[in-house]
Amino acid sequence: MPRVSRKQAELNRESITDAAARLFRERGLKSLSLVEVMGAAGLTHGGFYGHFESKEALAAEACSRSFQQSAERWRQRADTLGHGEMARKSIVEHYLSTEHRDTPGEGCPVAAFCGDLAHEDPETALHRNYVKGLETLLDTYSSLLGADDPQVRQKALVQQALLVGALTLARSTRGQALSDEFLTAARDFLLADASA
Repeated sequence: MPRVSRKQAELNRESITDAAARLFRERGLKSLSLVEVMGAAGLTHGGFYGHFESKEALAAEACSRSFQQSAERWRQRADTLGHGEMARKSIVEHYLSTEHRDTPGEGCPVAAFCGDLAHEDPETALHRNYVKGLETLLDTYSSLLGADDPQVRQKALVQQALLVGALTLARSTRGQALSDEFLTAARDFLLADASA
């Protein structure tokens, strides 16, 4: 069997990482097999170890990729709507939407990974990448709250906790009226008062 070119190997690694980023957000870090990841990337399982040394190494890279994707979406909203209240409201509206709830594979890695990361050793690359990604999103969100506010970090932490908590609860109760209630209550609260 002929060897693939360096460029093709890089493209394959990107495909594996993108597939893993989506699947890990959909199904969790622990319940996914490498066979499933490689299949979603359009590759065979046998080629996995030519790209990554372990499932843990892939999870760490996929976590980073997920946060890069989310941060880029938030920055695009900020660039389009101006770095302020309109962009913050747009992020809140999308984050607490039924569309976001129902598409975890394309959604926020904070909510998707938080259950798994609560049990992860803080010294792992996965844990470090998660915290780094979370800090990036917090910084982006904080920048939309107003730099002249001395409580901006505190507000960003509270609002991020409400966003993630409401989305996580809405996903865990999907199919019940309670799911929509969580989204609506949190969205209404965060959109009603920018000083919350």
